[in-house]
Amino acid sequence: MNFLFLNSASRGWGGNEQSITLTARILSARHEIVFAYRDEEIGSHLNFTKYQLPFTFEGDFYTIARLVAIVKKHRIDVIIPSKRKDYAIAGIVSRLCGTVNILWLGARRELQNSWVNRLVYGTLADGIIVNARQIKETLAKSGVVDERKIKVLYRGIDSTALDRYLRPSGDEAGRTMKITAMGRLDKNKSHDLLLRGFARFLALRPGIEARLEILGEGNERPNLERLIGELGLETRVMLRGFCADPYPELARSDVFAMTSESEGLSIALLEAMYLGNAPVSTYAGGGVTEIIDDGKNGLLFEYGDEKALASHLLKLYLEPEYRRRIADAARQSVAERYSAARVEREVIAFCKEAQASKQ
Repeated sequence: MNFLFLNSASRGWGGNEQSITLTARILSARHEIVFAYRDEEIGSHLNFTKYQLPFTFEGDFYTIARLVAIVKKHRIDVIIPSKRKDYAIAGIVSRLCGTVNILWLGARRELQNSWVNRLVYGTLADGIIVNARQIKETLAKSGVVDERKIKVLYRGIDSTALDRYLRPSGDEAGRTMKITAMGRLDKNKSHDLLLRGFARFLALRPGIEARLEILGEGNERPNLERLIGELGLETRVMLRGFCADPYPELARSDVFAMTSESEGLSIALLEAMYLGNAPVSTYAGGGVTEIIDDGKNGLLFEYGDEKALASHLLKLYLEPEYRRRIADAARQSVAERYSAARVEREVIAFCKEAQASKQ
């Protein structure tokens, strides 16, 4: 199959972009991949045939015309748009060219049952890929799209790339516990909750040796820096900024913390689990429960509950053997469920189903 991926993001590289690019890379071993993007930062991460286009609005005639030419030139079978603006553009192009249009949706979205949404998500879409059952259920309840067109596909991780960073298990007692978080510094990621929970954790016992590093950049940085000062965490917390290669940091980490209010299924979380971190996460709208079984391969808490977060961190700190068991179970669960071979097999099967339904 020949695939055309679309991404009109203008805020730079994020989890959605990482996820769709990884899937494109997995498919590229056996299929042709073409990528159309808007922001140069996105383009800098792409090693496929690529085109930079303006994507100015949903009816951008120039972008649509260029995409039609790209589809014809590369004999595209399937278009996979990954941002809301892309959905309408891809729908128009797919109808002009007779290709399959599969929407890529990585976050829970409560849609109004309007004619616009019925057109974009229903009439113009041949299928929708989501990465959590909870996202599918929310979409189905909207009445905008037929539930049979929605497919839950657990997007993979690049285990081959990650394997070289794996570290052997060892005696973790008595050393500083490193906690890592990764993601854009925005309100949804709720790093302020993480900072407050971390401060509570340190206050629970004297002499706790632990530090927190947050990898990522965004417009919440000034507020987070201010909060770090207010909580007296200047020597315990580091805002590392954007990290092009976060895997060495994740491999040296003991605990991965995710405090998002809402997530689909975070690739950063999966990668951290694969690299030996014990995960501590909010329920994040429900999607995370499809990979974390509370108390077995991770620890969960309700969004906003700083005390529960602090309690989880303390248990992992005081019981390094328990922390190791959680981390080992986390890695195993990701390795079994999110393999590249499984991702390719399920994506291709779904695209073939969508093709057959159009004939």
